[in-house]
Amino acid sequence: MFEFRKRSTIQKKKIRLRVLVALVFVLGCFGLLIDRLWVLQVERYQGLAERADRNRIALVPIAPRRGDIVDRNGTVLARSYRDYTLEIVPAQVQNMDELISQISKVIPLTPLDIRRFKRRMGQTTRYASVMLRGNLTDDEAAIFAAHSFRFPDVNLRARWVREYPQGESAAHVVGYVGRISEKDQERLERDGVEGNYRGTDVIGKKGIEASYEAVLHGKTGWEEVEVAASGKPVQVLKRIDPIPGDTLHLSIDLGLQKMVEDLYSKGFVKEGVPERGALVAIDPRNGQVLAYVSAPSYDPNLFIDGIDVENWRRLADSPEHPLIDRPVSGTFPIGSTYKPFVALAALKLGVRDPNARIPDPGYFEYGNQRFRNAGGAAYGPTNMHRALVVSSDTYFFSLGPLIGVDALHDFSLMFGFGRKTGIDLNYEKIGILPSREWKKKAFKDPRQQRWIPGETISVAVGQGYNSFTIMQLAQATSTLAADGKYIRPHLVSEMENTISKTRTPTVKQPDYQIAVSPASIRLVKDALVDVTRRGTAKRSFADAAYESAGKTGTAQVFSLKGSKYNSRNLKRNLWDHALYMGFAPAKEPKIAVALIVENGGWGASVAAPIARKVFDYWLSPTRSAQVDSVPVLELDGDEPAEDTSPDVMVPQEVPANPEDKAPEHLPDILAPVGNGGGGNGAEQRRNNE
Repeated sequence: MFEFRKRSTIQKKKIRLRVLVALVFVLGCFGLLIDRLWVLQVERYQGLAERADRNRIALVPIAPRRGDIVDRNGTVLARSYRDYTLEIVPAQVQNMDELISQISKVIPLTPLDIRRFKRRMGQTTRYASVMLRGNLTDDEAAIFAAHSFRFPDVNLRARWVREYPQGESAAHVVGYVGRISEKDQERLERDGVEGNYRGTDVIGKKGIEASYEAVLHGKTGWEEVEVAASGKPVQVLKRIDPIPGDTLHLSIDLGLQKMVEDLYSKGFVKEGVPERGALVAIDPRNGQVLAYVSAPSYDPNLFIDGIDVENWRRLADSPEHPLIDRPVSGTFPIGSTYKPFVALAALKLGVRDPNARIPDPGYFEYGNQRFRNAGGAAYGPTNMHRALVVSSDTYFFSLGPLIGVDALHDFSLMFGFGRKTGIDLNYEKIGILPSREWKKKAFKDPRQQRWIPGETISVAVGQGYNSFTIMQLAQATSTLAADGKYIRPHLVSEMENTISKTRTPTVKQPDYQIAVSPASIRLVKDALVDVTRRGTAKRSFADAAYESAGKTGTAQVFSLKGSKYNSRNLKRNLWDHALYMGFAPAKEPKIAVALIVENGGWGASVAAPIARKVFDYWLSPTRSAQVDSVPVLELDGDEPAEDTSPDVMVPQEVPANPEDKAPEHLPDILAPVGNGGGGNGAEQRRNNE
């Protein structure tokens, strides 16, 4: 009995001890919780509250509306519109094929949509949002929104989409936008503007879209959005509106542009067979480009969301090369259209009296070699005026040694040959304006680096190593029409701020004045007027309601090696290039034009009629008021028979320009000095016969 009571007392003590220990443990735990709550709720409240806000608040970029591009009359060439897209973050999806299959039961997905989506997935990280389908209609967007609860990993998003309502017309001018590539992203980061492209999918790739990217893009806006634990937005806390890009007003006249494009598409040699070529028309009073044609063209709408393989192969593999921007990227021999500038160089340097009559027996003999007129024509005693009108090669052959290649190079540089003209496009080539220094750099063999006197003779008639763009020829023609006043050619005349509606002109004054006497300019201009009156362009400009000036040119694409040229015996791709340069009206020029029809035949019979149609359109009475109201910037013979064209020239293989830049300085023949420029070299076959 006594032992039972003793054991009961011991057990009670053990129980009390256990309860006490448990109580102390519980109180200690509560003490730790209270201490932790004090730390979190009092001591670290401010910092943790800020972190909590950041966790529930997302910064969402708002892409700006890209600026419009319009022609001089307000016709829209490029614009942006609202579009709905379906986007997926690949890292959030376990079975992508199954998800796509389920989505296709709600919203139609084509095989092309799926191929583009998978290609985009391979071009970005797994955590980036990738577009599955774009251009959803309002009905499709509403249907998907109603079923969105089934697809928590798919986002319905609104975006701005670029559109080119004119299609192929002026495509090389406007260019196109495309998805931002890794190379683009690196450039944006290097320029420190990647933050302004958050939420933006596309960037300018070609044309005005690329060269005015910073102006067209605008400024990205931001929203502070409160999100739930699932990541879905709850409410907008703060918003900074995006600033849309500027509207660009081009100097291009879409009516003139389409008229010329239609001429090339219908064909000149055979009706219905499109031609390849380029045409640039400039207002010499202010440098505005009125028409800029590269034929054939392409539809820039194909590139907006990434061009598909079929269309890319069709364009890239086409023998007509529609993607080449011919006016600034194609280099060509320009033949006799170079002669007016050679004549001006001779007058400037005083190497010959323009009234002196030089014998033209049909050839010029230099050393032991004879340089013959095209077709064996002989013009007898010829002065400078007559030489330009009948296109006497012999006369200009004889000027070559007197002027010298380096002096001719320095003079021609002032008119825009052999350097960037300054037009507002990013990929202008400089071509080849030969000189002794150029040849040393162009050839690796020391024996080929030496300049041969006979090469100067060929260069003086637009032959030899000469290789220029049609943009350069058009700018030189415009500068001549403006009496030596060099105004940078430009496609964008004004930039309009979409908020303030203020307009800013892109070019406000000429670059410089070439130091050539008015008498010399007048002599050359008078001769070019006679080219259209009684020379090689006589038939094309018969009965015109205005007086114009111009020069025809014909350039061969392969060496005849002494044989006689006859187009009937040749394939079309071996026919001569047809060229023309000119301006109108002759006394107070309002338009200057340069053009080429590749493998078109004679310049007099193919190229000159195109220039006539351009002048007729621009100077028509219905347009006279508009033509006369534009601003003016100021400084603070008979047609030859077939196969006997006096403008013909023979090509020669020459190396590419070794320098990817223009000369570092311009010769001291002008005041003040204007822009230099750089560009890529080009390889063309040139004349040296």
